[in-house]
Amino acid sequence: MTKNQFIELVKSEQNSLRGFLLALCCGNRDEADEIAQETLIKAYLSVSSYSDRGRFRSWVFKIAYNTFLNHRSAARTYESLEEGKLLAGPYSADASYVHEELYLALGTLPPKERSAITLHYLTGYSIKEIAAISDSTEDAVKKQLSRGRDKLKNILQK
Repeated sequence: MTKNQFIELVKSEQNSLRGFLLALCCGNRDEADEIAQETLIKAYLSVSSYSDRGRFRSWVFKIAYNTFLNHRSAARTYESLEEGKLLAGPYSADASYVHEELYLALGTLPPKERSAITLHYLTGYSIKEIAAISDSTEDAVKKQLSRGRDKLKNILQK
């Protein structure tokens, strides 16, 4: 893959990648941008491992997922929506919009459940694709989705 091909592929996937990371980072735009930048650097440096047989989007999302898990924001979860609101304060990227409560609720989930929910419902990946991105089994992804949905339902209905 040439440098120009890489740039064009990144341009086509940049918005969806940033949206994915913004949800994983519970609306914290600075952290999402930091992880996105790190992801794209890692992708560029390992572009030789990319084969045109797979989708570029899945490949770069896998790098983003692993980068997120290794980032400090993955370790941070909130005990409740109230704690999330207190900690996020006015600095949340979506503080004045409709998604704030969803971002805060996602922040209460463990990183793997948060990732599964985000990949499936916000990005549209299938269970099989999520399993490939997260190096998990399809059964594990189904459990993460089920647990995440149940937790979100309880949190958002309060």
